[in-house]
Amino acid sequence: VQLVESGGGLVQPGGALRLSCATSGFTFSSNAMSWYRQAPGKGRALVASIGSPGAIRPYYADSVQGRFTISRDEVKKTVYLQMNDLKPEDTAVYLCYAPALTSWGRGTQVTVSS
Repeated sequence: VQLVESGGGLVQPGGALRLSCATSGFTFSSNAMSWYRQAPGKGRALVASIGSPGAIRPYYADSVQGRFTISRDEVKKTVYLQMNDLKPEDTAVYLCYAPALTSWGRGTQVTVSS
């Protein structure tokens, strides 16, 4: 199982980024996927989750509801996190997670600062 995140970077408040998590080594279409984040000195926190195709609608943490959108591409076996209206408190390492497989990516750093 491999989960490889990309798309992080430095962005000003109010800006946007799209994170990608490319997957391999398992049946992507059968698995729910999640994005977590870990800010400096804090534990990992669930940001958003998306089920397998046809599942119930995605879950979002209250802090990102209305600003972030999780999606998945079954052909590319990739899960995305579109992040809009970014705030300094969104600064963290963002990690991709496959709950049923208890597998984590290494993460991608997102820094929101002027």
